Amino acid sequence: MSDLGGCIHIYVEAEHKVFIVPNATKNSSDVKALLDVYTIWREIGQLDGIKVGLVGDLANGRTVRSLAYLLSKYQNVKLYFVSPDVVRMKDDIKDYLTSKGVEWEETADLMEVASECDVVYQTRIQKERFSERIDLYEQARGKYIVDKNVLAVMQKHAVVMHPLPRLDEITVDVDSDPRAAYFRQAKNGLYIRMALLKVLLVGW
Repeated sequence: MSDLGGCIHIYVEAEHKVFIVPNATKNSSDVKALLDVYTIWREIGQLDGIKVGLVGDLANGRTVRSLAYLLSKYQNVKLYFVSPDVVRMKDDIKDYLTSKGVEWEETADLMEVASECDVVYQTRIQKERFSERIDLYEQARGKYIVDKNVLAVMQKHAVVMHPLPRLDEITVDVDSDPRAAYFRQAKNGLYIRMALLKVLLVGW
């Protein structure tokens, strides 16, 4: 077995078959973070100096944790955490960002964040993570929704992203707006996985 950079593992059997297993744990999703960063670069044209609003279930969402970690590698990035109290971003990520000098802010005002950010990264509230505490899920669900009102305050170059699947946290009338990047984001997952395969099996 070979571990490459914490992102993926390669298993080689005696028959010389190769299996590539993404390192997706309950707390991280490394390959999705790569495709998210690639999507931001394709959509915005840069990674340094951007402002990103992470919205929704920040306590349980693997993609937002991994994306926050990866964005810390770039210069002058600012992150906004917008979530219900019960699913706030955990301290380990916030402490890491602080240790790397990354500016971050927790806020309850989605509209203000949307007006400031280059990327609004929405996530669903994950009902399956609440076990029997459905009351807490109901408190969190539907608190932050990206709709036409949010689009109205966003900058023209900004984009809305989502790791999918979605429930009702992005209204369907957003889909036709050119700033809705989540379907393009999903498609980019194919290209990132193709690139990883090439690097692993052929090299640069």
